[in-house]
Parts: sequence; C-alpha cells; structure tokens
Amino acid sequence: QVQLVESGGGLVQPGGSLRLSCVASGSIFSINEMGWYCQAPGKQRELVASLSSDGTTIYADSVKGRFTISRDKAKNTVYLRMNSLKPEDTAVYYCSYCSGYLCPPEYWGQGTQVTVSS
Repeated sequence: QVQLVESGGGLVQPGGSLRLSCVASGSIFSINEMGWYCQAPGKQRELVASLSSDGTTIYADSVKGRFTISRDKAKNTVYLRMNSLKPEDTAVYYCSYCSGYLCPPEYWGQGTQVTVSS
C-alpha cells in the first residue's frame, strides 16, 4: 500500500504561481513513477505531468513551458511548480503513483483544489 498526501492548492490570480507537493509513504519501490493529474468539473481526469525514477518526464501540451515537475527522492516527495496560471488550469489536482516505468496510476492522493480567478 502507498499513501499520497497533497498540499499547496489554493486561489491564485491569472498569471500567478503555485507549487503543489505530494508526499508518498508506505511500500515505495525504487523504480516508480509519480505524477499529477487534473480534473475540472464535468471533465475526465487527465495527465498534467509525470516523472519516472530515472528522470523521464512527460507533460501535457497545455502546460509545457509553464509547469515543472520535480522530486526529492530522499523525502519521497514530488512537486509541481505551476507558473503563468490561466483560468483554464482551474481543477482538482491529484497526485499519482505507480510501481514501474511509464505505468498507469495505482494509487491516488485525495486531491487539492487549484482555482485561477481574478
């Protein structure tokens, strides 16, 4: 079992920045992939960014150049730095984890709300 706890969401004005954090605990495998997904009201959950234990990153086209995913292996923590936020970035953001490489999520965090509005 793996537990994921997110933090860092909130209300921000367009053009602003936020940093989301996700701490993983439990049975963490050395080869794993952690990521961030978002789900807006009435829409499906979709990938924002993912980061494999070997450093491979994947970004949604809509966030390339604005968002950066990173991790602190010693702390089992993954971060999502979000810059130049837009109203369309408003969603609940979920942390994900899978034990493998380029694998579908096996565990989810509880989600953190990000609202971009003036």
